[in-house]
Amino acid sequence: MTASIPRLDLKQVDFRVLPMRTRFPFKYGIASLTALPHLVLQADVEIDGVLAKGIASEGLPPKWFTKQPDTTFEEDLPAMLEVIGHAADLALSATPSSFFELWFNIHETQSAWASETGHPSLLANLGVSLIERALLDALCRHLGSGLHAVLRENQLGLRLEAVRPELSGTEPSACLPSSPLSSVRARHTVGLGDPLTPADVIDENRAEDNLPLDLESCIRAYGLTHFKVKVCGDLELDLPRMEVLAELLGSQARFTLDGNEQYSSINAFREHWEAWQENEKIRAFLDTGLLLVEQPAHRDETFASNVASEFAAWDDRPAFIIDEADGAIDSLPQSLTLGYDGVSHKNCKGIVKGIANAASLARERQKRERPVHLSGEDLANVGPIALFQDLAMMAALGIEHVERNGHHYFKGLSAWPESVQESMLENHDDLYGAHPEGYPALVIKDGMLDLTSMNAAPFGPSELLDVSALECVDPADSEGFIRTGMPAG
Repeated sequence: MTASIPRLDLKQVDFRVLPMRTRFPFKYGIASLTALPHLVLQADVEIDGVLAKGIASEGLPPKWFTKQPDTTFEEDLPAMLEVIGHAADLALSATPSSFFELWFNIHETQSAWASETGHPSLLANLGVSLIERALLDALCRHLGSGLHAVLRENQLGLRLEAVRPELSGTEPSACLPSSPLSSVRARHTVGLGDPLTPADVIDENRAEDNLPLDLESCIRAYGLTHFKVKVCGDLELDLPRMEVLAELLGSQARFTLDGNEQYSSINAFREHWEAWQENEKIRAFLDTGLLLVEQPAHRDETFASNVASEFAAWDDRPAFIIDEADGAIDSLPQSLTLGYDGVSHKNCKGIVKGIANAASLARERQKRERPVHLSGEDLANVGPIALFQDLAMMAALGIEHVERNGHHYFKGLSAWPESVQESMLENHDDLYGAHPEGYPALVIKDGMLDLTSMNAAPFGPSELLDVSALECVDPADSEGFIRTGMPAG
């Protein structure tokens, strides 16, 4: 480690929680969400002998990190809290070192522990990623630099060959754009139960506010051009819905299809694809607008031995990427050998992992004729902390459109303390504007998010937000966490 690479020592971690309720119920995969706890992690980090503070946050949704249909959220939450608490303990006991060495040791130890205790890799990474983000926030604030500069200059001390041997000699600057994106396009998710037109808004899905709700209204309000269409794997349901969407969105729309792990195999998805192709409207919709297909097969079947032959036998297939199956550090390289075309980035899967994925795809791009894809996905990512850190990574990685629905499922920043709301309106009025009902709401103009003030900030909001009004929680006390972190009623 050279003298120029900062040395980090995590001194203290505090957890707080914000109870959040959705504007209306939304369904994704096997889950339907109406409320969840939003966890905030605060870190005190000594960097080269100087104390710095960092923050990270994450909503804890049911059934994404583990697809277990027979368990309740109250049964699933303790596992989420356990991996977060375990990662924090590892970080607190770690030897002071560079950001990368600290991350590497936590990741390796957490992965081994998760394997021994039966925690899936995707879930185990949640804990590591929260610590990773808080450390990175503290480091950027200490250096007085934005995320992109810190990554390009490799102030993290990244050694990508330690993550994947085939990346030997690859510097982060080789797989990152020369400057962060100044804006990104919001890709609106059309959920399985979301109302498509005003006529579809009924008492069961009506919101008690005047933010746009149905798809038509959202398109008008935000100028949306990019979408993510979820399919459920049932032709009787998907086919007529796809026909409606083809008419509603038209030939100018660009969209991804999210299989949500609803298909038993690639061939099972292909059967549905060929049935859709028999419908003239749907075929034209797919031909003109489809960007890629995300995670059609269950994560347990993603790397099945027959996948490579199924891809090889499908000459004119669309692009396929993995999402939930991207659990382990070698998931992307493994998927590329089978014929997949890329992977999603979301911060809960890891910052270092996202950079390694970008490097692997840059390398793969030189080897194959088919395009490769690094997409931005995160269904219910909400501001201000998680959203800003997510957008900072999208800008740094050069991802031009990103799934963005947290502003749609939650009522702006209305749940956050007044001091947080005021800070966002004062320092980031390009991304948040005052809604007539009195709370900050995300600003999307012509389908775009303006990242100017965010790029001028460290890693997240420019101010270290005051979240002292939120209740302190202990990840080891899951029952107390549920009592504190879930909205009443």
